[in-house]
Amino acid sequence: MERADLLARCSDEPGQITRLFGTPAHASALRTVSGWMKAAGMTVRRDAIGNLIGRYDGGDHGGSALLLGSHLDTVRDAGRYDGVLGVLVAIAVVATVDAAGRRPRLPLEVVAFADEEGARFGTAFLGSSVLAGRFDRADLSRVDADGISLEEAIREFKGDPAALGPAARAPASIAGYAEVHIEQGPLLEARGLPLGIVSGISGQTRVALRFTGVAGHAGTVPMELRHDALGAAAELTLAAEAVARETAGLVATVGQLSVTPGAPNVIPGAAELTLDVRHPEDAERTAAVTRVRGCAERVAATRGVELSWEALHDEDAVRCDPRLTELMTNAARAAAGTEPLSLPSGAGHDAAVMAAVAPVTMLFVRCADGVSHHPDESVAEADVALAVDALARFVEDFEP
Repeated sequence: MERADLLARCSDEPGQITRLFGTPAHASALRTVSGWMKAAGMTVRRDAIGNLIGRYDGGDHGGSALLLGSHLDTVRDAGRYDGVLGVLVAIAVVATVDAAGRRPRLPLEVVAFADEEGARFGTAFLGSSVLAGRFDRADLSRVDADGISLEEAIREFKGDPAALGPAARAPASIAGYAEVHIEQGPLLEARGLPLGIVSGISGQTRVALRFTGVAGHAGTVPMELRHDALGAAAELTLAAEAVARETAGLVATVGQLSVTPGAPNVIPGAAELTLDVRHPEDAERTAAVTRVRGCAERVAATRGVELSWEALHDEDAVRCDPRLTELMTNAARAAAGTEPLSLPSGAGHDAAVMAAVAPVTMLFVRCADGVSHHPDESVAEADVALAVDALARFVEDFEP
């Protein structure tokens, strides 16, 4: 808990927690976590994208490794536990193993992924995509709000854009991946349970839309002659909400909206927005996205505005590995003395990407009021202690 407080000070913006990929705050966090990994008995390295990897050798030095971890980057004005908690719990487990003087059956690696949120470049799961061999080199041309390309940022971060492909891990080198994460939802708290077991991770589609209309004077253009881009964006937002309400398990969110020219007495000539659609089943998600796109096209035609639709991110739903999930369930039950809740994750996690190269499991920790991606994000120290105990039991019982 103290270490989470210390990492909260590694921020790009004073007075809040904002730690974006490749920034000085991110570099400071990596240096700090690297020191904790070394103190726990690990050898530490950084790969070509900036993932921080601590390795603790087991009895079989040449065998595949069990990976534990999460991410260190944040959204803007974040809480202090999302991502970070999974890294810190993993380090605590390795430190416990080292202090006991017992070598695990196989090597343990704690991975602090460089960029999961994608807040700077819109590259969600950037760190894990490199490690899993799923990085799209076209993303190197993406630019941030200051016009800096991802390729430039990687170099400034002492990474190597040319080595991103070779940084991928062979599936044979990974026996499994386990991630501890705050729930980011209210179910565990509602059930009075400290720990939960993730059954699977919802698929996600993220889209950038732009409605281009005609700007005009707010007082002189009659309503029937307007081509209001913001009106189209508002209709689309409500249409997406309606589609989500009609489909069990579906969530749809318009999370960003910008309007130009943005003056109180000018009809909006352009509106840019993002759409995020998620569901545990890919068929339901893709059908919903198709419906929402149809709504957007009809709105644009009716209002006489142009529509631009750009798919930014598309991630398939992932089922957690049954064997590892059973092991984690047994470990959580023994640690907490209660039956852990099995639940799907509506939020994306690095585990979803790692599932392409290894069996994965996830352990959720209860968070106050289900709040996440917000300064009020909070977890109880006693719950974190149970998570450390559960992950330690999982590591002890794990066999390749």
